[in-house]
Amino acid sequence: MPRVGRKLRKWTAAILDLPQDVALDLPRVTMIGGLQVTVENHRGVLHFSPKTLRLAMDRGVMEVTGDNLVIRNIGAEEVFVEGQIFGVTLHPKGSPSG
Repeated sequence: MPRVGRKLRKWTAAILDLPQDVALDLPRVTMIGGLQVTVENHRGVLHFSPKTLRLAMDRGVMEVTGDNLVIRNIGAEEVFVEGQIFGVTLHPKGSPSG
């Protein structure tokens, strides 16, 4: 998104008191203990195995690591994963993993 457009969306979100993840299309991650994670605003699954889930994001790649991971629900912009979750990492575009 062009720089002016991003600034306008950020300003609008502040004025209207909107969550920034909604206004700026940022990922929203909800984790319950180390057992469940929901990621909203993803752009697709890049890789899935019982130990790793990699999701495309507007600004890079998000990686969920764990053991016995299972995708319970997946939608156009939301994915729900269960298992033993060890971590969630965001790799910005231009980084070795992004």
